[in-house]
Amino acid sequence: MRILVTGGAGFIGSTLLNTLVPRHPEHQFLNVDVLTYAANPANLAVIEGRENYEFEQVDITDEAGVRSVFDKWRPNCVIHLAAESHVDRSIHGPRAFMLTNILGTFNLLEAARATWTEGEGLFHHVSTDEVYGSLADGEFFSEDSPYDPSSPYSASKASSDHLVRSHGRTYNMPIRISNCSNNYGPMQFPEKLIPLMIGNLLKRRPLPVYGRGLNVRDWLHVSDHCEAIWAIVQHGTNGESYNVGGNCPMRNIDVVYTLCALVAEATGTDEDELRSLVCFVEDRPGHDLRYAVDASKIAQELGVVPSRDFSDGLRSTVQWYLQNQEWVQAVTDGSYRDWIEQNYSSRATATISKDTSKNGPTP
Repeated sequence: MRILVTGGAGFIGSTLLNTLVPRHPEHQFLNVDVLTYAANPANLAVIEGRENYEFEQVDITDEAGVRSVFDKWRPNCVIHLAAESHVDRSIHGPRAFMLTNILGTFNLLEAARATWTEGEGLFHHVSTDEVYGSLADGEFFSEDSPYDPSSPYSASKASSDHLVRSHGRTYNMPIRISNCSNNYGPMQFPEKLIPLMIGNLLKRRPLPVYGRGLNVRDWLHVSDHCEAIWAIVQHGTNGESYNVGGNCPMRNIDVVYTLCALVAEATGTDEDELRSLVCFVEDRPGHDLRYAVDASKIAQELGVVPSRDFSDGLRSTVQWYLQNQEWVQAVTDGSYRDWIEQNYSSRATATISKDTSKNGPTP
């Protein structure tokens, strides 16, 4: 296959490419990424130079740029990961989410439709469980759950899901959709809850938690998510959607206290001292109380089940951040952007927060 991966310099995309490119030399992989603030080509150093990997710096909101990539590269499979995904940012600046997540997806679909004859190719769209809204205790999202997005981010992802599904039905395009729960693991940009808290713990900074920390999220290790994506690409059914979860719903406050214990253990610090850094802050608007996915469909049909226990996965994630402080420093102080601008075109000029520890907690 000639596989086009959008957003391949981001957290999930780079993990996917680092996994698949060495494993599958029989396939060609093209990484299309505009290199916004959360993208880091340094995450892909292990596959740079491989014969079956290429990179194109293209903004998916640029219709002509997207069409040019398809004309030049003629992919027969698209794994669409590129998205604006930080809920807090969507509340304060929703326009970028509408452009990237809706218009960008539309541009990719139209370029694929112009490139493939009817029934050819595969367009796999990676989405989120947030499109379903919020759950009561004991409930789980299924693939048939109604969409009820609460934030500009989740509304934009719900819109992109509908676009993908409509192209499948109207134009007979082979499409598949996956809706995943919260990802965690190495190389995640430190505006997200787990790397943000690890960084603040190491610097003895406050640990801001929304409300009383009672919001529940299902945690999925990024490596398990990538294996699920590949299983869907290889063996999924066209027109179907698949929920991908970690089978580990936890309250945010419990995740934070677990991180306190793990960092205390790893650094020889008093756990109570670290727990005292927790501070509860005003809840964000439209904050969904609980997410949890029923991932039985993908388990039964494709044999996909999480391989990483959350306690072990979280411990290894803490160890990765402790052992890669140079990477963390470059990302948090913004110096990684200087390297990108020296090595890539002037399109890599997105505004970033120089101190991500000041961002609000997510999710």
